[in-house]
Amino acid sequence: MTADGREPVMLPVGLRDRVLQASWQARSAGRPVPEPPEISPAEAFSRAADALYGLLCALRPEDWRMAAIRDLDVQGLVGHLIGVENDMHRCLAGDPEVAEADHVESTQAAATRQAGLPPARTRADWRRAADRTAGLVRGLGDLNAEVAMHGMRLQLGALLVVRAFELWTHDNDIRQVTGLPPSAPDASTLRLMTDLAARVLPHGATRIGLREPVNVHLVLTGPGGGTWDVVISAGAQDPVDVRIVTDAVGFCRLVANRVAPGDLDLQVSGDPCRAAAVLAAAAALAFD
Repeated sequence: MTADGREPVMLPVGLRDRVLQASWQARSAGRPVPEPPEISPAEAFSRAADALYGLLCALRPEDWRMAAIRDLDVQGLVGHLIGVENDMHRCLAGDPEVAEADHVESTQAAATRQAGLPPARTRADWRRAADRTAGLVRGLGDLNAEVAMHGMRLQLGALLVVRAFELWTHDNDIRQVTGLPPSAPDASTLRLMTDLAARVLPHGATRIGLREPVNVHLVLTGPGGGTWDVVISAGAQDPVDVRIVTDAVGFCRLVANRVAPGDLDLQVSGDPCRAAAVLAAAAALAFD
C-alpha cells in the first residue's frame, strides 16, 4: 500500500531492460543535442598541445624521473613526442621515408637524447617542435591533402586528430605516474576524436584479424559523444548486429589502449563474442 492508500503498480520482470534495448535500437546514427562548438582539426591539435604544455610546466623536478611507458621515464616520453613532431615535419615536407617508419623505433633516438638534460630544456624543445608543426600546417592550408606517416595514409585533418589523441593520451600517462587526476578533452576536441575512432574501427578489426561481418551500432554518451553505424569486415555472410553503449571519454581511453573493456560501463546487446571482438578492435588502434 502506498502512502496515499493505493496499491503499488508492479512492473513486469525485465521491462526496464527491454525498454532500454528498444531505445538503443531505435536511436539512429547522429550527434547529441546540443552539439559542442565545431572546431578544426588544427585547433584540436593546438588545444591538446597547450594542455600538455601546461601540465609539463606544473611538474616538479622529481616528476621527470618517474617511470612512464615502455622503458621511458617522463622526460623520455616527452622526448618521444619531440621525435613524433620531428616526423610530422618530415611528413608535411613530403619525405617518403617517414611514411612507413615505425612509430616507436623512429622516435627512440629523440627520446634518448633528452636523458640528463634539464627538464626546462626538454619542455622548451617539445614546445618549439609542436609550434613548428602548427606553423607548417598553417602554411599548407589544405586539411584534405593526403599525407603518410608511421604506416598511416590519411587526410591531414585526420592525422591532426590522431596527434591530438596521442598528446591527450600521453598527458594522462604522465598524470597517472605523477599522482595527478586524469584529464578529459574539451567537448569539441573529443567530438573529433570519437568520430575518427568510430570511422577507423574497421582498421582495428583488420589488425586483430576479425573477418566475420558485423554491423555495429555505437552510442557514445556525454559531451563529445554521438551515435554511429559502422560496418566491420563486410563479407558474403549475413552480418551480425551488435550494439554498444558507453561513455565517450572511456571509449577513447579504450582506443588508446589505456583501459580494458571490463573497465568501462558498457551496455551491450547482440552476439557477445562479436561485441568483444569489436572492443578488441578499438583497443588495437593504439600505437603504444
